[in-house]
Amino acid sequence: MTWDWGAVADFLPYFGKGLVVTLEALTLGSLISFALGLLWTLLMRAPTRWVRWPVGVFTEFVRDTPLLVQLFFLFYVLPEAGVTLSPLTTGVLGLGLHYSTYTMQVYRAGIEAVPTGQWEAATALSLPVRRTWTAVVLPQAVRRVVPPLGNYVIAMLKDTPMLMTIGVLEMLGRARLVSQQHFQFTEPLTVIGIAFVVVSYLASLLLRTLERRLVR
Repeated sequence: MTWDWGAVADFLPYFGKGLVVTLEALTLGSLISFALGLLWTLLMRAPTRWVRWPVGVFTEFVRDTPLLVQLFFLFYVLPEAGVTLSPLTTGVLGLGLHYSTYTMQVYRAGIEAVPTGQWEAATALSLPVRRTWTAVVLPQAVRRVVPPLGNYVIAMLKDTPMLMTIGVLEMLGRARLVSQQHFQFTEPLTVIGIAFVVVSYLASLLLRTLERRLVR
């Protein structure tokens, strides 16, 4: 086996396009998972079980089924119901929905870690419920949930290659396509492996910086 730097140079333009798609899917999927995860958490704290029960069943079902099955369902089954999404939109929605069921547990743990005295103080001051959440509970909970949320962002990055199965040409999809066209697998796949390591490392550094700033 010989290493061909020319193959690396030829692959780099395709790699750049795949990297953009990967980062786009990761960013949008993370935002969706954060927003939906918080929504599920708040709904699970609703006073009526008619809200808690459907949310609990739905999130448990999503968490206990493979991401790949969910992607196939969104991409192949929804069109039969008249809902057709582009491959990238489907991938972003699938990633966000799947990981929202995990971020929900992170938010739940962060909220439950807020000292009881903080809730009691807000009640003693007659703060409205909305004000209690936005000014007292959530700011304290966010500081606690940044590290585990960051872990799920990195996990989501490693799951972005699954989008290749529904036609999204992210980094691995581009590498596979170029490798099959030129019958050179070593160089593209090695570049992709290094890219995942670098992006994961940079993401972890960013999250550590954010964590330090929030702790202050």
